[in-house]
Amino acid sequence: MSDEARILIVDDSRIFRAALEAALGGQNGITVVGSVFSGTKALEFIRAKPPDLVTLDVEMPGMDGLQTLKAIQEVNATRAPGTEIGVIMVSSFTRRGGEVTMRALEAGAFDFVTKPAGASVDSSLEQLRQDLVPKIRLFVAQRNRRLVRPPTPLPAGPARPIIPPQGGISGEVPLRSCRIRAILVAASTGGPRALGILLPNLCHRVEVPVFVVQHMPSDFIDSLAEQLARQTGRAVVVAGDGQVVRARTIYLAPGLRHLVLRADAAGQLLTGWSEQPPEAGCRPSANVLFRAAAAAIGGGTVAVVLTGMGNDGVTGLGPLKRAGGYAIVQDEETSVVWGMPGSVVEAGLADAVLPLGGIAAAVESLVNQRRTTP
Repeated sequence: MSDEARILIVDDSRIFRAALEAALGGQNGITVVGSVFSGTKALEFIRAKPPDLVTLDVEMPGMDGLQTLKAIQEVNATRAPGTEIGVIMVSSFTRRGGEVTMRALEAGAFDFVTKPAGASVDSSLEQLRQDLVPKIRLFVAQRNRRLVRPPTPLPAGPARPIIPPQGGISGEVPLRSCRIRAILVAASTGGPRALGILLPNLCHRVEVPVFVVQHMPSDFIDSLAEQLARQTGRAVVVAGDGQVVRARTIYLAPGLRHLVLRADAAGQLLTGWSEQPPEAGCRPSANVLFRAAAAAIGGGTVAVVLTGMGNDGVTGLGPLKRAGGYAIVQDEETSVVWGMPGSVVEAGLADAVLPLGGIAAAVESLVNQRRTTP
């Protein structure tokens, strides 16, 4: 097991390939082993000298980024678990770039970065370095973890909760008195694909509104909303300020603003924005949404923490749990990164730890229990 990362750069722009090499140059444990201008050349290189990870341009002439990714995934299907070639998409801030990036994440890309537009070459290189290097290191760490313990197949249906040993929580879904009025979802790295699995299943089961904090650049939120609308058949909107909350609707946190919930004088639930500083390095932050929901709704909430790096959501879950809310986290084996869900487990705040495929059924059980409770 090695912490070394051998990188293949794929981009049709010679200038940007050179920029990527410069950004990664001198980084401990990261070596650029190849730089090619097309998807066809990338596959030739991969078959001859497989790298650990590919940085892949989204938009290329001929064989584009999405087609190249699918071909790399076919190669990965022949490789031993834990030795698959990772892919980080490199996207521009365009509508087309956003759409293809969302499809690439759904198809199995590990993550993505955006092409920088700094005021100078040096600032652009530094931005690229700050965005890309941590994701490369995270991929290597996750790959090594899977070499030690390969992931189990994604379950097709509900599963019994796996209870964190330090939590001392019963394996049964508890019966509580408040009607569920909101489902809150937090996700980061690996989130778009996880949402694409969870939300269609959830929408077939419940009509309660869903509020999602997904960490990603603001320019890509609209593309995510469009993708989730296609997948779920539900209305998916970027939440506005003062918007009346409707059933059978999914609300996404806007870019660069926290999503909050509040109740008006008649008890009607409204969405809102907050521009307070980032929390856990994030804006929007799940912490802010969870705290606002605790104040506006009390115990009528289910919070779901999905795959993601960092620990966003932990401090917000304290008030939510004290108000009577329920917390479900995605398990380690079906997470791309177990940072956010793992931190909830370590804090003893998880009521249930479930494979991704079992979360929707658990939420449905809670919604139905509370609906029939006097």
